[in-house]
Amino acid sequence: MSTPTDDTGIIQVILERFEKQRLPRMIKIKQRLDEGRKLSEFELAYLSMAVHDARSLLPFLERHPEYEPLLSRIFHYYKIITDEALGNEKNK
Repeated sequence: MSTPTDDTGIIQVILERFEKQRLPRMIKIKQRLDEGRKLSEFELAYLSMAVHDARSLLPFLERHPEYEPLLSRIFHYYKIITDEALGNEKNK
């Protein structure tokens, strides 16, 4: 089991990955959904992977509750995207 001190490097990598990879891609997906488009198979798989990765961070919250607001906002953004994707699917 890792300690809070050991988590520092892991958290830095995760945050950098989110900032430089996940968030820009999710913004592009959101923009496509805002145009009324449906998710492609690739986008659906990417969204699923992003949610899975975010869920894997939940154990860190026990040791680092200071990240709870950030993770909550990430999950909320993913929910907005999935809700809009579902709405677009129903409207087509």
